[in-house]
Amino acid sequence: MFLSGKRALVTGSTSGIGLAIARALAAQGADVVLNGFGDPAEIARLCEECSAIHVGADLTTTQGVEELMDKASPIDILVNNAGMQHVAPVEDFPPEKWDAVIALNLSAAFHTARLAVPHMKARGWGRIIATASAHSLAASPFKAAYVAAKHGIAGLTKVLALELAEHGVTANCISPGYVWTPLVENQIPDTMAARGMSREQVVNDVLLAKQPTKKFVQPEEVAALAVFLCRDEAQNINGANYTIDGGWTAG
Repeated sequence: MFLSGKRALVTGSTSGIGLAIARALAAQGADVVLNGFGDPAEIARLCEECSAIHVGADLTTTQGVEELMDKASPIDILVNNAGMQHVAPVEDFPPEKWDAVIALNLSAAFHTARLAVPHMKARGWGRIIATASAHSLAASPFKAAYVAAKHGIAGLTKVLALELAEHGVTANCISPGYVWTPLVENQIPDTMAARGMSREQVVNDVLLAKQPTKKFVQPEEVAALAVFLCRDEAQNINGANYTIDGGWTAG
């Protein structure tokens, strides 16, 4: 187990992609910190399964991120995965929703990184991985805040890669297409309303229409790449943005 002795924080890891990454890192011996909300009994079960601790801080605030990092540190592997979505035309996009999406999807990643980096530099080893999205490379209608945040994550990752390159620390993005997670499922009703479509039409004509394979990406596929990026063999992969989107951004 090549991650024994390494401490990994995965934000938004009580379900979906984050949980898959946390499980995969734990399987390689990492000491995992789970973060996110959910049923307390289920979270306790996940902690037992992954031999992990859980910190459920609110990452939409700087104070919440600082609370998380204070309880979770020191961190050797930081996976910025927490995210939220809101779907609406730009003229109807509630400003408070914009603020919340940017805070969680982008600003939280900056704050976790700034607090994790000193330990990584001191140790001479670290991995910063962001769950970005195909929307870090391409846009879709009605997702102004999400697309802006994910483009921002790609840019932030490049800056971190350049700043930390001589310190044994890498920073990379993983950009999945549509993965069947609560985040995707929960945006279907808003997309139905915004586009005047049925649920089946949204799934087939909006979500899977983007992916030439016509298949949802599986969380375990994203997790496998995250684990590889933590290996010594990946030490020269830095500032990259890996797509797992069935060919969506190839066109």
